[in-house]
Amino acid sequence: RFRAGDVVVLRGDLTQMPEALGELGLLPLAERTIPLGDTRRSLLPVGVLAVAMLLVAFGYLPIAIAFFGTAVLLLLFRSITLKEAYAAVDWPILILIGALIPVSDTLRTTGGTEVIAALLSSAGDFLSGPAALVAIMVAAMAVTPFLNNAATVLVMGPTAAAFAQKLGYKPDPFLMAVAIGAACDFLTPIGHQSNTLVMGPGGYRFGDYWRLGLPLSLLVVAVGVPLIAFFWPLAR
Repeated sequence: RFRAGDVVVLRGDLTQMPEALGELGLLPLAERTIPLGDTRRSLLPVGVLAVAMLLVAFGYLPIAIAFFGTAVLLLLFRSITLKEAYAAVDWPILILIGALIPVSDTLRTTGGTEVIAALLSSAGDFLSGPAALVAIMVAAMAVTPFLNNAATVLVMGPTAAAFAQKLGYKPDPFLMAVAIGAACDFLTPIGHQSNTLVMGPGGYRFGDYWRLGLPLSLLVVAVGVPLIAFFWPLAR
């Protein structure tokens, strides 16, 4: 098994060497002219992704169709191989999301979201609209370290919509508060895979995250709630 720092001697066709180096995760040391990976179509993925984002931004295609089509085009143009595509899939996250979809649907169909929303609305009677948005966003930030950002949206989304309905507000700003809160976990190294990836190389400890993450989370709440209320008004 390869370890960091191992030196490997490769012998073969130079035209196939860059792709082999990329698949093995090796860096060329002997010949600096040897590139890493296949650079022949390096600009194609960027262009295809830019076109997909523009189609979604201007409303020509739904986001699911646009980005699925992007993945298919990259495979057809051989910008990425099937092996690389399967290796890039985060299977544990997909399994977690798939397992929590029925949980979210069960909470909605059995009235569990209504119960949770009723408990929140009892406190929400004493809160203004922006304060209720703050409560939902903070709740999403608190749940994310124990689940996952996508899983948190599945669980918190129906609750936030029911909460908004009981308070007499539109659900859109509360759903956006859940989305932003679930995507902004800076307090722990386990809330998002990016936090976990930098823990080892950066030499961080568990307690280092909240020192910088707490002010950043407060900044997200302070900036995010007014912007949500501005773009998605809290009209009753």
